[in-house]
Amino acid sequence: MGVRCDVVIHAERAVTAGGEGPAAVGITDGRIVAVERDSAAGAALSGEETLRLGDELVLLPGLVDTHVHVNEPGRTEWEGFASATRAAAAGGVTTIVDMPLNSIPPTTTVEALRAKQAVARGQAFVDVGFWGGAIPGNLADLRPLHEAGVFGFKCFLLHSGVDEFPHLDAAGLKAALAEAAGFDGLVIVHAEDPETIDASPPAVGPGYAGFLGSRPKEAEERAIAQVVVAARETGARAHILHLSDADALPLIAAARAEGVRLSVETCPHYLTLTAEEIPDGATQFKCCPPIREAGNRDRLWQGLADGTIETVVSDHSPCTAELKRLDSGDFGAAWGGIASLQLGLPAVWTEARRRGHSVADVVEWMSTGPARQAGLADRGRIAVGCQADLVVFAPDEEFTVDPARLLHRNPVSAYAGRTLTGTVRHTWLRGRAIDIDAEPRGRLLRRGQA
Repeated sequence: MGVRCDVVIHAERAVTAGGEGPAAVGITDGRIVAVERDSAAGAALSGEETLRLGDELVLLPGLVDTHVHVNEPGRTEWEGFASATRAAAAGGVTTIVDMPLNSIPPTTTVEALRAKQAVARGQAFVDVGFWGGAIPGNLADLRPLHEAGVFGFKCFLLHSGVDEFPHLDAAGLKAALAEAAGFDGLVIVHAEDPETIDASPPAVGPGYAGFLGSRPKEAEERAIAQVVVAARETGARAHILHLSDADALPLIAAARAEGVRLSVETCPHYLTLTAEEIPDGATQFKCCPPIREAGNRDRLWQGLADGTIETVVSDHSPCTAELKRLDSGDFGAAWGGIASLQLGLPAVWTEARRRGHSVADVVEWMSTGPARQAGLADRGRIAVGCQADLVVFAPDEEFTVDPARLLHRNPVSAYAGRTLTGTVRHTWLRGRAIDIDAEPRGRLLRRGQA
């Protein structure tokens, strides 16, 4: 007897645990209840609604983006939960985890977490989790934040860019890691060494080479070495955010080989853009750490291929157009951050396919891996028991990026005018297509709830 479902999707191409191939996916009450790779078994599935995808489309699990700056409350003119999650849905992202800055207040106390949750509730078109923050003076807040459901704690090792989220020194980092180790919490680190950057020529004016020189690779390597030592001594779990320096990969690999609990991510802009192609004055490309040279980009791809880098997440960090100083093109004065929540999948896929990677590889880096890192066991995969968060993706369809058509709040994009391959046709949350013009259905997530 066949299985009766709410919805059945028949896909000529689907990325499941067995790789890419034909599959029939049954969904009931927002969960995946059947995944059949055998055509006869798939034919036995029946649903109140049936969808058949042609072979020009691929069914993917919804992406999980664990590095998103929503900025609400406090800097909602930069971005907000409604605009950010609409952009996420348009880009095939069904779960985001929000960073503890640049909102006001930052998420460094349970009270601040509650304030952010209250604002997010009822605005989210995708599911939203929250990181806490580790700053000087809030060590006693880390366990209560953990118990309140944050996914871990972000810290900076140099000025964060906003005064209300100060950075940790070496002693503060070790103390935060030791505290988190007591409850097996995760500390995620913006790893750039302040002394190295202070000793470098400051970024002034429109020259990208000058900006790149102001954030040298050595700053990342020295900071990562500091994280490795502290994680080794405390036994804590540590995660390196937005790696741009491929020279740090051997250090990371060696630390893991000796048992240090260390993970690392990189971002679409480091994998797709290069310093050589950035014109002077093009401050839409400014981010910290910076986009580096083409050879460095090649070695980041090697780090993905060999598993040293496990995840690719957006570091969506938008601001108003005025703060990008597009009028003056001054890299020293412009806000550093790239808004890419809607474009991460096509940007990475465009470069990945050129390098011989599969759609299944991209799913591992942008969906399965981030879900695993965040402890979201019920998503990131097309598998029985998982939440039915799905993406219908056209991998061969090209488009040219027009910032005015993107859904994040401010129309600034480092990808403006670029032709990318791969479009998101539909994004499903809990078994239903997301309608960004309808009532939001996203839920607020707690660590460990799935």
